[in-house]
Order: sequence, then C-alpha cells, then structure tokens
Amino acid sequence: MKKSLLCLIVVGMTLSGAAGVYAGSKLEKISAYLNHNISFKVNGAVQSLTDSNGKKLVPITYQNTTYLPVRAISNMAGINVEFDAASQQIRLETKHGEDHQPASELITINYNETQIKAIKKAYATFESFETAYAPKQMTANDSYVKAAATDDGVHLIFEHMTVVVSPRDYSTGYASKEVKLSNGVIAKWYTPSDTPMLGFQLDDRTVTISSPDGSLSSSQIEQVAVSVGKLD
Repeated sequence: MKKSLLCLIVVGMTLSGAAGVYAGSKLEKISAYLNHNISFKVNGAVQSLTDSNGKKLVPITYQNTTYLPVRAISNMAGINVEFDAASQQIRLETKHGEDHQPASELITINYNETQIKAIKKAYATFESFETAYAPKQMTANDSYVKAAATDDGVHLIFEHMTVVVSPRDYSTGYASKEVKLSNGVIAKWYTPSDTPMLGFQLDDRTVTISSPDGSLSSSQIEQVAVSVGKLD
C-alpha cells in the first residue's frame, strides 16, 4: 500500500503554500476543480485530509487526474515528508518502526575530550580568534568527524554537514535571501555553487552551515545554526 501511495503522491505532489516560494518563471496558471466527492480510507478506516492546523483539505482534479496534498497523505501512509525551500525539493522517507527517529529531529552533540582538544587547537591557530565555537546539536543520523584549520577559518566536518567559522563573510558578492532564526538572529541563504549555504554573524565571526550531500533540509540547518555557541 505504501508503495502505491508513494507513487500517487509523487505524481500529484502539492504542498500547502508552496507556490509562494517558487520562482515566477516556474509557475503555470491552470483551471482545476476542488473535488469534494472523494473520501479516504486507510487500512479500512475512514480518514479526513487536514493540514497541521486541522483545516480540512480537498483534492484537486485537473484533466482527469486527481492531485492529493502530499503531507496529509504521507502522514496517513506513515511516510515522513519534508519540503526544502532552499533547494525547492520535496523529500519522502518511509518510517521504519516506532523507535525510528524522524529525520527532522535534532540531538545534542556530546564531544569527547579528544574532540574538544582538537577543535580548540584548530582555533588556536588564529591570533585574536582563539575562542572555540561549535554547534551543540545535529540531526539524529549525523555524526561529528573532525575539525580542520584553513587559511581563513575553522571547518567543523560532520557526516552530513559542514560548519565553517571564519572572520569573513563568504556570502559577499552573491545574491542572498534573509531569514530570521528562532533566536532572532538574521541569517542569509545563498548558493555559490550547487549547495545552498546559510551564513550569519555570531559575535566577532561569521558562521556558514551547509549540507554538501543534501541530507539536511533548510529548516534543519536553521535549527543547527541556533545551537552554535562557545565550546566549553
């Protein structure tokens, strides 16, 4: 059942409010119908389509094809769904049981003594920049790898993300979009190559976070950004 539903979702993927974030050149105006005749059963039980606020959703019929709201259907079918606004990508992942941690969940990073020592050593390379900063959280499926000092900053390498702490702002010269983080800090999304990056000022330095393999969504990266602080 999940496989059939997943195929249907991919063919008719829609996200509530998503059209507002697409570039104008990607939008195409159509004439469609809200189809109030369709009802839903999951494993024999009648279900209602609702958004996260409990508002009723209605399928759309267009040229003999019915399109369903991807998040509502995914929740019914036990499929995790996320929309990455930065890359304009919908991500679906089947759940593997009650003990499976959702992809969006963040966990506390417990650096060991050796890792802390290595991170502080990397920062000590820079005069007047010795105070070590690092993220305190990461996604549940991620893990810390190493710290590396470069010519203009410290790179904290994880399996699925990279956190760069530098005296300079790497976003200079690139088109960017401002976002307000949950702690009130104004950050900027920009894409110098194929990987979206989030940059923001923190005390006397600039922090840049990215997910080179695309594993982290923009919301996850923004959550990690809020956790960056001085390393004890």
